[in-house]
Amino acid sequence: MSTTSKEKALTPETFENLKSTKPQVNSVGFKSIATAIGQVSKYMNTADALKLATKMNQKGGFDCPGCAWPDPDDERSSLGEFCENGIKAIAEEAQNKTIGADFFEKHSVDELSSWSDFEIGKSGRLAEPMFLPEDATHYQPMSWEAAFEKVGQHLNALDNPDEAVFYTSGRTTNEAAFLYQLFVREFGTSNLPDCSNMCHEASGSALSETLGIGKGSVTLDDLYKAEVVLVVGQNPGTNHPRMLTALEKTKKNGGKIIAVNPLPEAGLIKFTNPQSPVKLLTGGTQIADAFVPITINGDVAFFKAILLKLLEQEEAKGNVFDTAFINEFTQGYDAFITDLKTYDLDECLKASGVSEAIFTEVFDLILNNNKIIICWAMGLTQHENAVDNIRELVNLLLLKGSIGKEGAGTCPVRGHSNVQGDRTVGIWESAPQAFLDKIETKYGFKPTNKHGFSVIDAIKAMYEKKAKVFIGMGGNFISAVPDTLYSAQALANCNLTVHVSTKLNRSHLVTGKEALILPCLGRTEKDYQKSGEQVQSVENSMGVVHTTKGVLEPCSENLLSEVAVVCGIAHATLKARSKVSWLQYKDDYNLVRNDIAEVVEGFTDYNKKLKQPSGFYLPNGARIRKFKTKTGKANFTKNNLPKWQLKEGELVMMTIRSHDQFNTTIYGLDDRYRGVFNERRIIFMNRGDMKLRSLEAHDVVNLKSEYNGVIREANNFKVVGYDIPKNCCATYFPETNVLVPLESFAHTAKTPASKSVKITVEKVQ
Repeated sequence: MSTTSKEKALTPETFENLKSTKPQVNSVGFKSIATAIGQVSKYMNTADALKLATKMNQKGGFDCPGCAWPDPDDERSSLGEFCENGIKAIAEEAQNKTIGADFFEKHSVDELSSWSDFEIGKSGRLAEPMFLPEDATHYQPMSWEAAFEKVGQHLNALDNPDEAVFYTSGRTTNEAAFLYQLFVREFGTSNLPDCSNMCHEASGSALSETLGIGKGSVTLDDLYKAEVVLVVGQNPGTNHPRMLTALEKTKKNGGKIIAVNPLPEAGLIKFTNPQSPVKLLTGGTQIADAFVPITINGDVAFFKAILLKLLEQEEAKGNVFDTAFINEFTQGYDAFITDLKTYDLDECLKASGVSEAIFTEVFDLILNNNKIIICWAMGLTQHENAVDNIRELVNLLLLKGSIGKEGAGTCPVRGHSNVQGDRTVGIWESAPQAFLDKIETKYGFKPTNKHGFSVIDAIKAMYEKKAKVFIGMGGNFISAVPDTLYSAQALANCNLTVHVSTKLNRSHLVTGKEALILPCLGRTEKDYQKSGEQVQSVENSMGVVHTTKGVLEPCSENLLSEVAVVCGIAHATLKARSKVSWLQYKDDYNLVRNDIAEVVEGFTDYNKKLKQPSGFYLPNGARIRKFKTKTGKANFTKNNLPKWQLKEGELVMMTIRSHDQFNTTIYGLDDRYRGVFNERRIIFMNRGDMKLRSLEAHDVVNLKSEYNGVIREANNFKVVGYDIPKNCCATYFPETNVLVPLESFAHTAKTPASKSVKITVEKVQ
């Protein structure tokens, strides 16, 4: 019997062989080196690995396909400007196996869906275009020309361009992303959902409203000069390991680090720099001067308590707030203070779950310093009140004058290598009118200014059969989005699903009536076109645009670059009615950058600037106190405490990554820092909560969430006792995305509330 799309979307419920130990309190060091070597030796050719290691994140080299942490502007480490998970990323992308027609003839879609995500990802690099006909059981090979024509036929058969969805992953380069959005807009829609919608959209919404730019305001140099750095809702030891080197330098220069997170993470406890023989021998550097074990989604409450205490001190003694900055550069101070006074400090502190002793320790650091940087990631952005979380952080920085000066500012840390760049060059379902006007001036067609689908909107549209074609530029859509069963049915309702990918993933197995897999070059591979070997570009978390150029020969002769794929689809779809010379772009990417320079602010002389070894910084108004908000100033905001409550027996669950994971890519089955080995179907629970439910370590439980009367279930998870606040728990995604309601998302931003899901836990007898 054929497996349904819903069944294919779920990870298998089978267990491996769970082993759990005491969590580590030191990160990186010798174990990290050994793990990286093990990944390389198992999955890569040794000569290729050495070649890549010397060019990864180096000037003139290739940008790591992992996180978006910036590279130093000056000298890069000669020992290697990469981390353990960066090595895992290239071992995955440059693995020494390829899969094509023979593989897909041997393995049906149903069979592949029964594999774990780890097994699917390690099956090999995609080597040729594959097509799944309607009602077929196996993918079969298809020529590039036929594949492009197939996409064009489906798109042109739609009654309205808005019946198509064009998703983008953060891996896509600036050149490919610009052409992709250009094609979509000429086709006639703004349906450009992207991975920003699922991670940092709340950051962009909050920062645009308060500071006039949806990006962070700091540079790496600012981190080195900060007096206090708060790392909130973030686990850099796993998700952005090179950030630890920057934090170590902060400490060396006298700065203090405050970690605010429900879980104590090894990377923020201690860091052993693998590039320092002395540190390797002596045991590393303590990172966090204070750890705040906050309850899940207690961030507004905690920071409001800080704000109230600061106000108390300002009114008693003065010189706590930067009144000169507030008077000259901000708007809404009086209304903010009036609202703040309606809250009670003790009640806020209680709601945060933080003890008075820890609160006082953190408060003293903030009170006595003015060069403050706040870093955050999805621990803040994936809640229904996510925008409030970020706005409250901005309120604190504005009071202290910690915006637009050396050693101070906002630092949202992006989780994918070019997700910020994609948005900059136009991947946006609600692009500014000024950008659309420039496209019209340059190309002679008028883009629609209708608000397109975000990810949440796109899933609903496909489910309701209002969208009939899905095209994904990179990523693993079905494993990244919430409400897995609903989302799987949404994709199954499409007439055609298309994925541009380097490796096989679960999204290729959850298909519309017809499906295409279009294999593309990876970051690590050379890109040859008619004009010669091509260079592309990306933007990091701190607004630096720089080159990325592959090192290895392509793993298959039948791969195309993402630029070439976009141009091929656009040409086959629009044909003679297009006003854009699509086929010229794929021959010479300099032509793409010339157009970006005309259309996108900050890219004047793009090709010339890109030749600078370290790249160039894009304009950033918040960095220089030029706030492009509606008021022309930085805006204080009023933010409410979250009002949700747990029923008896409920826990609040957050989804997290394991250490052997990047987004939905599973590198292995271990979570070394948290002491979990050879298993992913686990739930971290407070030991007191376990006792109340008569649960022992490694007991098997089923999880259930209820939202607006709809019950969602995820079965067969093993319990691991952990130092997590009472009434809180954590699980890995994508295994528990099935529990995240599609209707639960951040106001104004629509990021899924994957970090605050109310669940019940039932022991399997």
